[in-house]
Amino acid sequence: MTMRARLFAAAFTAVALATAAHAQDNWPQRPVRIVVPFAPGSSPDILARIVNDKLAARIGQPLIVENKPGAGGNSGTDQVSKAQPDGYTFLLSVNAPLVYNTILYKNLPYDPFKDLVPVSLAATTPNVCAVSNAMGVDSVKGWLDAMRKNPGKFNFASTGNGSISHLGVELIKAKTQSFAVHIPYASSGQAVTAIVQGDVQFACLPPVTVMPQAKAGRLKALAVTSAERSALLPELPTLRESGLPDIQAVPWFAYMAPKGTPNDLVQRMSREIAAVLKDPDTQKRLQTAYFDPVGSTPEGLAKFMNEELRRWKPVIERAGLQPD
Repeated sequence: MTMRARLFAAAFTAVALATAAHAQDNWPQRPVRIVVPFAPGSSPDILARIVNDKLAARIGQPLIVENKPGAGGNSGTDQVSKAQPDGYTFLLSVNAPLVYNTILYKNLPYDPFKDLVPVSLAATTPNVCAVSNAMGVDSVKGWLDAMRKNPGKFNFASTGNGSISHLGVELIKAKTQSFAVHIPYASSGQAVTAIVQGDVQFACLPPVTVMPQAKAGRLKALAVTSAERSALLPELPTLRESGLPDIQAVPWFAYMAPKGTPNDLVQRMSREIAAVLKDPDTQKRLQTAYFDPVGSTPEGLAKFMNEELRRWKPVIERAGLQPD
């Protein structure tokens, strides 16, 4: 009986492995979900929809963007961490839910380093620091002077607690010994609208939502948060050029999958995303929306996320930054 049981178990395992391999060879057989843990119109949402156009053709099935906003991106990211790892659910998320919130939150409902699998680093973009026209300033110096002279008078917007748009301004406040009240929003589009309407006075947000309003004269763009001037926004100085040498806060966007997703499918998805990001037409569309396309291997993204954790952990802890 023992020998029969062993033979049966071995045969069952072989069949299961063969079935799984066949399923992976024929993946995908139905539409694939791309969960974006932010609202429609947010930067990751725009990025996902641009990439999806060419990615769907490459994998032979539609890709459906599902917006799952909430808790600064934590809610949607958590949902994917607990999704069925069958290759039909992927995540396109950003800095905070994938790295920074592991430092900021004591009881995060998921661990991005254990419950998710890296797929590809998709793109980066410099944040743009912008102020409402009502502030009456046209330079970083004027903006910071106004904050210092009027502590507590101004509100600033972000895309959520712990987001790079939140942490970047908190670092600016710490460096300049100034104060403003943080007001989080579900998306960069909503945050920019708040500046235009006067609900908040400033923010450092992705250019895809800031620059159309700046060009229309509805707010004033002052500087980028990248270390060097952006080729996509050469007219804007860096914060370093404006007298803040230690501030560098750049949003990045990455594809992830639930832990347990077959490695063959992860590697296939990574290769297809990289190919789309190299496509000239896609690159043109991304750059028009102020994205710098990247594309990486899963291993490259894993290394990058660990580097981000090492870089930001002491910064966040030294500044005493915490979610509101």
